[in-house]
Amino acid sequence: MTPQDQLNELSKNLWWSWNPDALTLFTRLNRHAFQSSRNNPLMALKYAKRDALEDPYVIEQIDSVYRKFRRYMDEPGGQEAGPRVSYFCMEYGLHESMPLYSGGLGILAGDHVKAASDVGLPFTAVGLFIREGYFRQYFDEQGRQHDDYPAIDVTNHAVELVTDENGRAIVVTVHSGDEPIHLRAFRLQVGKSTLYLLDSDFSENPYWIRFLTRRLYQGDRITRLQQEIILGIGGLRILKALGVETDVYHMNEGHCAFLSLELLNDALASGMNLERASKHVREQCVFTTHTPVPAGHDRFAPEQFNWAMSTMRRELGMDERTMLSFGRVNADDDAEEFTMTILGLKLARAANGVSKLNGEVARRQWHHLYSDRSVDEVPISHITNGIHLPTWASPASRTFLRVNLGSWTNDREKQSTWDRIDEVSDANLWEYRRKLRQNLIDFVNRQVQHQTLPQKSLLNPRALTIGFARRFATYKRAPLLFSDVDRVADLFSKYERNIQVIYAGKAHPKDEGGQAFIQQIYELSQRAEFKGRLIFLENYNMEIGRMLVSGCDVWLNNPRRPYEASGTSGQKIALHGGLNLSILDGWWPEGYDGSNGWAIGHEASHEIKDPEIQDAEDAEFLYRTLESEVLPLFNKRGEDGLPKEWISMIRSSIRSLTYQFSAHRMILDYVNDMYREPVGEVV
Repeated sequence: MTPQDQLNELSKNLWWSWNPDALTLFTRLNRHAFQSSRNNPLMALKYAKRDALEDPYVIEQIDSVYRKFRRYMDEPGGQEAGPRVSYFCMEYGLHESMPLYSGGLGILAGDHVKAASDVGLPFTAVGLFIREGYFRQYFDEQGRQHDDYPAIDVTNHAVELVTDENGRAIVVTVHSGDEPIHLRAFRLQVGKSTLYLLDSDFSENPYWIRFLTRRLYQGDRITRLQQEIILGIGGLRILKALGVETDVYHMNEGHCAFLSLELLNDALASGMNLERASKHVREQCVFTTHTPVPAGHDRFAPEQFNWAMSTMRRELGMDERTMLSFGRVNADDDAEEFTMTILGLKLARAANGVSKLNGEVARRQWHHLYSDRSVDEVPISHITNGIHLPTWASPASRTFLRVNLGSWTNDREKQSTWDRIDEVSDANLWEYRRKLRQNLIDFVNRQVQHQTLPQKSLLNPRALTIGFARRFATYKRAPLLFSDVDRVADLFSKYERNIQVIYAGKAHPKDEGGQAFIQQIYELSQRAEFKGRLIFLENYNMEIGRMLVSGCDVWLNNPRRPYEASGTSGQKIALHGGLNLSILDGWWPEGYDGSNGWAIGHEASHEIKDPEIQDAEDAEFLYRTLESEVLPLFNKRGEDGLPKEWISMIRSSIRSLTYQFSAHRMILDYVNDMYREPVGEVV
């Protein structure tokens, strides 16, 4: 095999996205083409410089990386005999060059797919080919967010059209009302896992249908309903057309729950009655719910549902009330909307939330669906989300961990691997943090030069660096730190150049509240007290996320309880020796032990408070923690100039959090507790 053939094969499998040697190799082919395309290997290869391809060192590196890739693909991961899983999700956050995501659900799904590949699980994923998914963010002179939608060009990405033996696209059809929607699929290899992306944007469909798979979470309720028909029903029909055999279907959130109705259609067509067919579907399906906010669950008015699903209803041979009953608490309430989460719960053998607290919230939220049981008996368990460590580990972290912890990627599940952090000297551990912080500042200094949002960076490589990066949904309360601007200004003044804050994030184009939060942060960044030390990085993506979680000393997370289902951004800093300063919501109540970070507020609770009261209380807790614990501890130095107590917390964070909140642990929990056999019964 020639080096060119090796490069072609490497570039078409997203294995490269979590392998720094591969990324370094593609950078060498053409640094400008690689970086300007959001780190896309196909573009680096397309415009590879001749001298690079002829360089003996590069040729040797190509062979080395390719052999590493083949070992990964060919060696067993331990779960090859596991159940065959088909995983459905609306979005996938795999890499910044493939913006098929808009938030944490997609990032989690991307890590899930990669973790399944690592353990060798027979795993097929299904989603939408969102060509204009994660919008490009830019700003006007007043700091108001605007959005742009550059489309993914299939010729420049590692996707291939799914075709038959004659090279013709395999097409399946679903219906919105009586209108046919023709769907094809693109295949994307993610290590050993395969992802199929459904696409309506081709000539067999009229224009309004072609647009349906272009953007996430936009348009009216009918558009959302049609997208979910495409994902659930169309996705399952694509798998059947391809002959993909499945033992368990994993519905990740309610967006894809229509797949259960397509399975029901197949069961009824085989001659089963409705009761037996429903039981048969439940035996094949599991369901994950993420959404603790009642308004966040997809609900459709009966007339909308009846119109859009009329063709499917006729195929099922059902009357309207019977079909609506699958998405209703009260089947006899003709006014009740059809809820996708209820459909998922009713036609799954097992259901879970994505953290312990989220499981408790979900059981209370859906107790009325199981009114004959106590809250504790509601059949929704939990599997706490985790992160794909190789994806989020920075290059400097990989080197540090390899030198000090050994073969950490192969032995990540062993506690003894992470216990070795205690053998690293204080000086080496603090130098590790200094280097990561410097790398982040260098990155920020480059980024702000090209922003539409004017920012002047005066970041100090020795200062406590606080990071906040996520969707700017209002419940996440991005400006909570600045609730009392004078009090924060006093902190910045007292510690002179020893505190700095970096924000990044996007607000939904229709979320005026979230956009106002960004504008508020920007306006504060222009004030003399904060200028140069309060930075907003625009056009947040996975690359910016990787840099921030690696370089920040403290990760700030202050959502309004209990609306954070899990949250995974804070899990990513432990690997890099960062510390969490977080509300006890989502995953943090399971991770926080008093020695590995800080809690904002009281103990974790599913209770909902008046927002004004909770915001004021949490802001006060945040200020007190910063003033009396975080800043004094960071600046408390021994005779050797090292913050020994802070370093002790770094050790505790790495030791206690890294594997516990990894996607490797998460995927094995899913295999053992959800995928292998029925666990519990969902009525």
